[in-house]
Amino acid sequence: MNFKMTEKGFSSEVEFGNLQVSGDEQHGFRPYQLMVASIAVCSGGVLRKILEKKRLEIEDIQIEANAQRNEAEANRIERIHVHFTIKGKNLKEESMKKAMELTRKNCSMVRSVEDSIEIKETFEIVE
Repeated sequence: MNFKMTEKGFSSEVEFGNLQVSGDEQHGFRPYQLMVASIAVCSGGVLRKILEKKRLEIEDIQIEANAQRNEAEANRIERIHVHFTIKGKNLKEESMKKAMELTRKNCSMVRSVEDSIEIKETFEIVE
């Protein structure tokens, strides 16, 4: 990826379009937002594939991701809690626990930061 300086941040042309990144969310995505989004959506995508391979009836997956940052250390992200709300039919708690373990093992973004950011994943099943 190539980034060019703009008046209020940096931009990059990616396949999907123009990515604006700035420390001021009035002018683009903040870097920590992109980090949290990458971890949450990577996990969600992997979880979705796993559930599809298991042929489970999934109607929807909602993801809530919250980051805890340390102001004393340059606002470093210390923890991210990723909570999945999975809507489907005949979903079993034990099957979901196994799917979550596989998700963590196969999400490249989680694996990339696992030694520096604490990632907590939880889920709830909604019929």
